[in-house]
Amino acid sequence: MNIDTFINKLEEKGIMLSDKQIQQFQTYYQTLVEWNEKINLTAITEETEVYLKHFYDSITASFYIDFTQSLSICDVGAGAGFPSIPLKICFPHLNVTIVDSLKKRITFLNHLAEKLDLSGVAFYHDRAELFAQNSNFRHQYDLVLARAVAKMTVLSELCLPLVRTGGKFVAMKGPNAELELKEADAAIELLGGVLNNLYSFHLPNDQGERHIVCIDKKKKTPKRYPRKPGTPAKSPLT
Repeated sequence: MNIDTFINKLEEKGIMLSDKQIQQFQTYYQTLVEWNEKINLTAITEETEVYLKHFYDSITASFYIDFTQSLSICDVGAGAGFPSIPLKICFPHLNVTIVDSLKKRITFLNHLAEKLDLSGVAFYHDRAELFAQNSNFRHQYDLVLARAVAKMTVLSELCLPLVRTGGKFVAMKGPNAELELKEADAAIELLGGVLNNLYSFHLPNDQGERHIVCIDKKKKTPKRYPRKPGTPAKSPLT
């Protein structure tokens, strides 16, 4: 997907990029490639692939979730900033928090935010399990996002505690989303969530099946969750 196709595909979805936003995506790509030579941020570095499989793929969440309103968003395990930074470029009014366990990635994100002249962003170097037990962040966000981080059983325990009651947890998944949801059904309920919708689509040019899992937060998560670092992955809730 070249830049022109990227712009046109977003226009088809009602997202009109300004010259500044187009330049921000170009700077994002250049900065990503430069830093990827120093630290491992992504295995995808070819420009057309980045625009499709990172930038466009990240923005697909907005095709099903309303990002036009003012939202506080937490992106868990965003790595090089996906999906929240592409969404932030498209919807500058969003307040974005990213938590990631690798300090080098947080250093990259701080540099990236400066290069892109982003405001309303905050980056935290922390384990998601500890971050979600911090009273400053727990039950605080309108929307919590995660993309390609872990299976739904694990993701639900890391993300749902951060969502305020009445907010949403949105997981961006590949082709196994339905199976993962079945496995995570009891965990989602235990953690205070309920499935709102599962959206399915394919990336342009048949570049992969995608799912957007949308979970509503109906009640506060019990205090004991998430459990200590590493436990959710080693012993997923069933």
